[in-house]
Amino acid sequence: QVQLVESGGGLVQPGGSLRLSCAASGSSTTFSAMGWYRQAPGKQRELVAALTKGGSADYADAVKGRFTVSRDNAKNTVNLQMNSLEPEDTAVYYCYALMLTGWGRNDYWGQGTQVTISS
Repeated sequence: QVQLVESGGGLVQPGGSLRLSCAASGSSTTFSAMGWYRQAPGKQRELVAALTKGGSADYADAVKGRFTVSRDNAKNTVNLQMNSLEPEDTAVYYCYALMLTGWGRNDYWGQGTQVTISS
């Protein structure tokens, strides 16, 4: 059974930095993609950043140039370095992993970690 466990959320002032980490357990296969989504109060969950196992990255326009996603395929971990944080980045951040197989796809989610940007 695949589990994703996040760490690193918290409260930081505008302009500050945070690093989120996520470790996946229960799979010996490298995930097709890993990344991060977020959901702010009253809004839909949205993609923040994701990386395929081949290294192709995708970022939300709102975070380009400020956030960097990285992963270790061998360890099935993914990190999100967040710099120049803004109050609009406040949300619950969810780790995400995708496994594509010959039979279809499996999507996995972490439990979420709160990120609050406030002075």
